[in-house]
Amino acid sequence: MIRDARGSVSAEFAVTVPAVVVVIVLAISALGVGGRQVRLEQGVAQAARLAARGESAERIAAAVAVVPGSRSAVERTGDTVCVAASAASGTPLPLPDLHARACALAGETGDDVGGG
Repeated sequence: MIRDARGSVSAEFAVTVPAVVVVIVLAISALGVGGRQVRLEQGVAQAARLAARGESAERIAAAVAVVPGSRSAVERTGDTVCVAASAASGTPLPLPDLHARACALAGETGDDVGGG
């Protein structure tokens, strides 16, 4: 008994292609979310340094705004200034929000910095 296998290649191709496309889309989405998390962490670290130097709230918010739609909060405890931010993952996938937090030690604000 000999079977005709002419249509089996087309059927296998039709099943395989959507799976490969899904894997590629998920990989690209993961890279996008990872890049967004890194930008959020860098923005929060910069915002913490700016807040520790006593910069304006607008400059602090602009440092975190490198990630569109991010929300930030500044918390001062003694000599330490912490900035926390969160943002949506930026993908249509049902992923949790991204979070980042950074702290900096507030320095002296006098004009005699530099030992002159």
